[in-house]
Amino acid sequence: MARIKFSLPEAFPFATDIRVRVTDANYAGHLGNDSVLSLVHEARDRCLRSYGFTELNVAGASIIMSDAAIMYRSEAYPGETLRVEVAVGDVHRKGCDFFYRCTCIDDGREVARVKTGVVFYNFAQKKMLGIPQEFLDTFGLERA
Repeated sequence: MARIKFSLPEAFPFATDIRVRVTDANYAGHLGNDSVLSLVHEARDRCLRSYGFTELNVAGASIIMSDAAIMYRSEAYPGETLRVEVAVGDVHRKGCDFFYRCTCIDDGREVARVKTGVVFYNFAQKKMLGIPQEFLDTFGLERA
């Protein structure tokens, strides 16, 4: 089976610190794969809110996660704090990718790299939308 590989952007305009909870650990005692997505979801929400958006209102559109990829680099444990950096890129007609770098602030080791694809959506009309220009301008992105 081929390994998932993707490149991270050079710059991450947003970062937040998130503590690994006991409930984030799996049966082996380290950060579980399901919890990695929960942590980056929290980081994405914090990032959007820092720019005046929410996942239900990004300049009038909502976002839906369309795919996700995780590259694990090391284990993380309850009680450790991860710095989750967030960037936006790979713009296409109806969406883009959010990139995340998760690093343990206690010793600097990289824990995971994550990419989540999102599409812009109108729940009332049940249809995908183009990316709002305000979102593109906020993140310094060009329309695809």
